[in-house]
Amino acid sequence: MSFIVYDLIFLAAFILTLVIFLYSNKKRIQRQGLLYLYRTNIGVKIIDKTAKKYPGLLGFLQYVSVTCGYILMGAIIWVLAKFTYFYLQSPTLAKELKAPILLPLVPYVDRLFGNNILPPFYFTYWILIIAIIAIPHEFAHGIFARLNKIKVRSTGFGFLGPFLAAFVEPDDKQMEKLKKFPQLSILSAGTFANIIFGILSALLLWGFFAAAFTPAGVLFNSYSVSAINLSDIKTIEGAPFLGSLSLDSTNITLLKINTIDNKEFLIPPSVLEDDIKINQSSIIVYDNSPALKAKLSGAIIELDGEKITSVEDLGNAIHSHNPGDSVEIKTISKTEEIKFYNITFDEKDGKAFLGIGVIPIERKGFSGWIYSIITKVKEPSVYYQSSLDNLGIFIYDLLWWLVLINFSVALFNMIPMGMFDGGRFFYLTVLGLTGSKKIAETAFKISTWAILLIVFLLMFKWLLIFF
Repeated sequence: MSFIVYDLIFLAAFILTLVIFLYSNKKRIQRQGLLYLYRTNIGVKIIDKTAKKYPGLLGFLQYVSVTCGYILMGAIIWVLAKFTYFYLQSPTLAKELKAPILLPLVPYVDRLFGNNILPPFYFTYWILIIAIIAIPHEFAHGIFARLNKIKVRSTGFGFLGPFLAAFVEPDDKQMEKLKKFPQLSILSAGTFANIIFGILSALLLWGFFAAAFTPAGVLFNSYSVSAINLSDIKTIEGAPFLGSLSLDSTNITLLKINTIDNKEFLIPPSVLEDDIKINQSSIIVYDNSPALKAKLSGAIIELDGEKITSVEDLGNAIHSHNPGDSVEIKTISKTEEIKFYNITFDEKDGKAFLGIGVIPIERKGFSGWIYSIITKVKEPSVYYQSSLDNLGIFIYDLLWWLVLINFSVALFNMIPMGMFDGGRFFYLTVLGLTGSKKIAETAFKISTWAILLIVFLLMFKWLLIFF
């Protein structure tokens, strides 16, 4: 049975349990629009106890939290600026990403726009992750508030339909009377908690993957390619090439190219059109390789009955054959569909040639450092199988989303605009630097409207591409 069925069953059971809970506690439920709030003093007691028990440690963590807040604010400004530049000037990035910039994180977001990069995002994940992220985020605000003698009026849970949220309500009037640093520490506490939980989730993901997954095949992300001169093209789809793409390529995935030295290659029509427009002298084309002709896809798990668990295994298996040898290749898809291909090797440099490749993903800076850590655990060119079968994949994807969303919430919550913690954080920073409330308010307004303008431009670009 597909996990989607289990997901919907879980959703139905959760909603039923939630309805029973709300009905049983209807006298304690307050409605605010579509949101239902359930207040409880249990959270207040936990917050008070934590703040009183660890004042020294929390006092030190205030400085770490504020520092973390400034780092995150600087990071989100840099990411937003860089992404905006590339998104607006690139002719292809919006098409490749497909999803609009303002798309909220909703169940099955990976399927809504045909995005094959993200793992599945089920209702089950959404319900669990939002609750896991919201609780430490809100409680951290409350703990740092109590540390600075700010009254926490209430805590509890919010329900928006079937979806959970946590809330902590410190006394805003008392908080505004605090000095700037304590306010900064309270505002940044939620994102700091998300960073801590993101790191813990990453360590848990790392450990779980190492324990539950083993190499079982080789993934490739490209067929073999070559570089040729545009002037060396003799014919395209049998028609003489006269310097422009004159044929109708609407229903053609790959164009067949013949060169003046009678070699055959293939290229996507859109790529060739772009190369011709900019008068590119040397172009990258696919070799008409055995893998491409057979439309080989999926992870290679066996070659002529020999199990393949690494790139080295695959290379040794191919080189143990000669050009012209026919072999059976077994692959497995993302949906665990098994396929068999009968392929005859070509010859290249005197050796058997299959014609697949792994194009490395180049990442620089902080993201490159994170990516390098991930690839030490999970090689991108290796297909892994779980000893727990589908349960292992379910847990791995859940932890993966937990890591991503924790860091994403921490990052975007420090964006310097209204309604985010980063907005007030930015205002207090400018106020502290200038001593002028007027300047701080002006800077806050400029920052908010500038970010709204950026979002508008990004959405406008997306609408131009898809409508």
